[in-house]
Amino acid sequence: MTAADAQDNLPPLKLPAGRTLLALLAGLALGWAIAGSAAAEPVLAVAAPAGSLWLRALQMTIIPLVAALLVTGIARMVATARAGAMARRTLVMFFAVLAGGTLFAALVTPALLSLFPIPAGAGAVLGGEVEEQAVPGIGAFLESLIAPNIFAAAVETAMLPLIVFFVALAVALTRLPPSRRDPLLALFEGLGDAMLVIIGWVLWLAPVGVFALAIGVSARSGAGAFAALGHYILIVSALGLAVLVSAYAIAAIGARVGLGAFARAVLPAQAVALSTQSSLISLPPMLAACRTLGVRESSADFVLPLAVALFRATGPVMNLGVVIYVAQLSGIELGSAAIAAGIAVALLTTVASVSLPGAISFVTAIGPIALAMGVPVAPLALLVAVEMLPDLMRTLANVTMNVAVAATVDRRSGTEAAPAEPAA
Repeated sequence: MTAADAQDNLPPLKLPAGRTLLALLAGLALGWAIAGSAAAEPVLAVAAPAGSLWLRALQMTIIPLVAALLVTGIARMVATARAGAMARRTLVMFFAVLAGGTLFAALVTPALLSLFPIPAGAGAVLGGEVEEQAVPGIGAFLESLIAPNIFAAAVETAMLPLIVFFVALAVALTRLPPSRRDPLLALFEGLGDAMLVIIGWVLWLAPVGVFALAIGVSARSGAGAFAALGHYILIVSALGLAVLVSAYAIAAIGARVGLGAFARAVLPAQAVALSTQSSLISLPPMLAACRTLGVRESSADFVLPLAVALFRATGPVMNLGVVIYVAQLSGIELGSAAIAAGIAVALLTTVASVSLPGAISFVTAIGPIALAMGVPVAPLALLVAVEMLPDLMRTLANVTMNVAVAATVDRRSGTEAAPAEPAA
């Protein structure tokens, strides 16, 4: 199965983004209107449990979905690495971009928030009081990487040891003979698809859940909720913009393509990306952009489908940025151990993400990072309602970076032939 084929097996999912955004605005307006009035108590008595149930429904899918996608994603990466020198060069390029972006987010997001602080009173967006998080020392952090009981770790939602375990399991599966490996991989693929179906059901109710949560938020914070959401969109989108700019730099330096030529070639793919918010649908114009740039067809046909399946340049950058934002929103001081955990989980879980609009995979992609860093997950249920706006930048930057990486790999590969398939 090729990397692109793996995406075709995913069930169709759609977030009612427009209705969810309207529900958010309506809930914020209603909460603001009833704040401090006699109507607030009975309305919140209904809205609070309704919103909490919807949030819990989203949270319950995080661990099984991450486990399934992590195992199958790493298995595909190992199979790809065995396909030849170009495959390994492509994976190294992917990792270099992702690692650089993740470190950038860890360093720059706090600086951005210092220069442009979160609006006063926005902390009520959390929906309640936040317990103070203990900051572990480096020794305790290292000990936490391995759980003596993986089931106890799952009960405690200890994401970092769970991810370490499933990474080890995925690598171990690749060492088994096909007769034993393939049935287990099929089991994890089926589990992942089933979780996505459940997520589809939960997201169908997103307008109701977001409306209920927004009422409580606005009743506590008033106009602070609107200010916080607008500020959040600008900060996270700025991180995606940095990835977009770096794609042009990689094309110019790595592929030695003129900035004007690259911009003209990638423009049609960017237009499709903005209109569809899907890297997968943008694959044909990305291939056309590579032909315009003189990239060999064999290289483009190998690198781009692999990039769509495994490589989302903005994933760890913007996802880690979201968690750092929520941490500051909740008054949590992130120590070096928490940042290290966030960087590691952001990098690893980018393999366990799916090529679907960001609003669909928002909680399941960012939730593990938040849990590993000791940051509350609850705000994500509200932020997903406005993710359609940062997701425009996500898709635009991802598509642009995919073309830049394909052109760079092709130039670095010289006359080397590409493997027949991305994954064996």
